[in-house]
Amino acid sequence: MDRRALLTLVALSSVSRPAFAQQAAVLEEGKPRLPDVLERAGELDQLKAVMVASNGAVVAERGYRGNSVAASTNIKSASKSVISALVGIAIDKGVLEGVDQKIAPLLARDLPDNPDPRLEKITVGNLLSMQAGLERMSGPNYGRWVSSRNWVRAALAQPFVDEPGGAMLYSTASTHLLSAILTRASGRSTRELAREWLGPLENFSIGGWERDPQGIYLGGNQMAMSTRSLLAFGELYRNGGKTPDGRQLISPGWIELSWQHRTNSRFTGDAYGYGWFLCEIGGQDVRYAWGYGGQMLYIVPALQLTIAMTSNENNPAARTGYRDELHGLAADIIAAVEAGAAEPG
Repeated sequence: MDRRALLTLVALSSVSRPAFAQQAAVLEEGKPRLPDVLERAGELDQLKAVMVASNGAVVAERGYRGNSVAASTNIKSASKSVISALVGIAIDKGVLEGVDQKIAPLLARDLPDNPDPRLEKITVGNLLSMQAGLERMSGPNYGRWVSSRNWVRAALAQPFVDEPGGAMLYSTASTHLLSAILTRASGRSTRELAREWLGPLENFSIGGWERDPQGIYLGGNQMAMSTRSLLAFGELYRNGGKTPDGRQLISPGWIELSWQHRTNSRFTGDAYGYGWFLCEIGGQDVRYAWGYGGQMLYIVPALQLTIAMTSNENNPAARTGYRDELHGLAADIIAAVEAGAAEPG
């Protein structure tokens, strides 16, 4: 390990961790209590709001520093999970053929002149799992990409840095291509589809949502949603795609496909499916959506538990250690729910 990497590791490991993240200390006092965990969570000055649902019922919610669970926040890349849901519904409705469908015919008018033959091999599934093989249009390349005149054409014109189906290359361009595919295959905007297909879900709504120069809604970023709406979306997945009143919006089969391990993030090592990260937190298998700044949605199937968190979207979360603090908060919430479930009565 070189000196710079070592110094970075030391800096991250020395980030001050508030009491809630030190689960052992909480347990020494007895069983962790959810209200106490959420009270200590206020020590995270980037955190806006938290909501917790257990067995289909909201059991806790808390806003911090004047924020509320009803206020809209830019959920950033957590919206990639919403795009995945819309793709799954489109497949179930026959708008798309399936995850093995090739994308080139669907985006033919935006293919570059003399296209790389590998563009013909990219599938809908490759875009969902971030395995298109094209140069990433996230991180340092994002600004250049969204400054282009045609985001779809610019994404398809990127050089291949891996083969389709190869390593995970996290890129908002991949989910934006899915938004374009949904728009062209259905003849309707992605926002219209979201309103119709997910609109019956109580408490779910999308606020502001950025569009590209051609009017296509940005797939996988710049979507406004409240903590309450994010929780409702997570609960839909947790409940097998059914609304609380029993209406099936997403098929259980699609949820199962979305939560299958397909690749791994080179940044965290966490597994990735179709728009969802997969890892273990607090001793439980967890599926989570993650957006820049700390927009988090955790689902713990074994506990019938869903946790939504929103944060200041203008500050980073990964390199500062804040995302790890949120994972720690999720672990403490899991411990509190487990302890509560073990109590008689």
